[in-house]
Amino acid sequence: MLVLSVFINYVDRGSLSIAAPLLSGELQLSPSRIGILLSCFFWTYAVVQLFWGWAVDRFDAGAALAIGFVIWSVATVCTGFAMGFASLLGLRLLLGAGESVAYPAYSKILSRHFPAERRGLGNSSIAAGLAAGPAFGTLVGGVLMGAFGWRPFFIVLGLTSFAWLVPWMRIRLRDSHAPPHPALDSHEPTMGDVLRQRSAWGTFAGLFGFTYQWYFLLAWLPFFLVRERQLSMAEMGTVGGVSYLCFGVASLAAGWLSDRWIGAGRSRTTVRKGFMAGGQAIAAIAIALCAFAGPETSVALLMVANAGLGLSVSNLWAITQTLAGPKASGKWTGIENFFGSLAGIASPAVAGFAVEQTGHFSLAFAITAVVGFLGVPAWIYVVGPIEQVRWRR
Repeated sequence: MLVLSVFINYVDRGSLSIAAPLLSGELQLSPSRIGILLSCFFWTYAVVQLFWGWAVDRFDAGAALAIGFVIWSVATVCTGFAMGFASLLGLRLLLGAGESVAYPAYSKILSRHFPAERRGLGNSSIAAGLAAGPAFGTLVGGVLMGAFGWRPFFIVLGLTSFAWLVPWMRIRLRDSHAPPHPALDSHEPTMGDVLRQRSAWGTFAGLFGFTYQWYFLLAWLPFFLVRERQLSMAEMGTVGGVSYLCFGVASLAAGWLSDRWIGAGRSRTTVRKGFMAGGQAIAAIAIALCAFAGPETSVALLMVANAGLGLSVSNLWAITQTLAGPKASGKWTGIENFFGSLAGIASPAVAGFAVEQTGHFSLAFAITAVVGFLGVPAWIYVVGPIEQVRWRR
């Protein structure tokens, strides 16, 4: 159910970027305005992360996830009726507020139910759902929008999403009687306790670099393929879908392999950090090469970049959940995703202005690669051993 929820989350989140080539003409939106719309989602997504991070540690994480799900589904339906820039802006802000519940809730649930040595596969399964959302959106959504228009797609997508709530509420009610996961001590960590951890700041910086790359691809890949590479909506859907599938396959493989190596006695710290830093570096190099590559080569490099990010994300939240432990995983994830979301604010907007000023994507690719690569040393040198923090009493 968590994998399905993140699938829906990322279809909803990425649909505007898929529709951008169509609605930019219909609503007379410039590339910079498209960039603002793609970026503004993160204005509320970042700030409300802090609230949800506190709420899922304090209250029922499953109920919080259901409330956020309703909010973001309503925003998706209403997007189909938007009449201009202002209404789209407001609905993207609402979408960000609702969707920001997801990762704090996922971390709380996984840290409560999964032992540390099994969280690679658990998190990579969610990451595969994350990749399947944009893959479905670009592959199927691009075709459907080309055939029926973007408005019906948003309306039907949002209404259909509500079906997820029925089985989720049944699962949540059964789980409400489950015993809590044991912790190392009885202290309830605060956000201040999290912010005093050096490893926390390493995860914040590392996630910023990862997120800058991921949201650049998520936001601008469809527009880049249609406008600069001159692909049709259907061709864009195929290339984009395969690219995101590379992300998902790499994530599942890395999650399974990392857990297997740790189970065989390898250092949890070496394995988790190695996948995180190595995958992020591969993505940055591939994105940098896209700035200078020809049409066919750049498409192949985009697939490599997504695969590199998939290698990373399989261990990203496993690191956070292990460091924070069950009692602080919601707060730590909320704060960490707040910093990651700052990259989500910057990346689409910076790329939009770069494209408008230069007339092509080369500068946008180069900036993205540099920021992404700067996150690599944070995982290696700033994050400490991957062991649960012994919170002060």
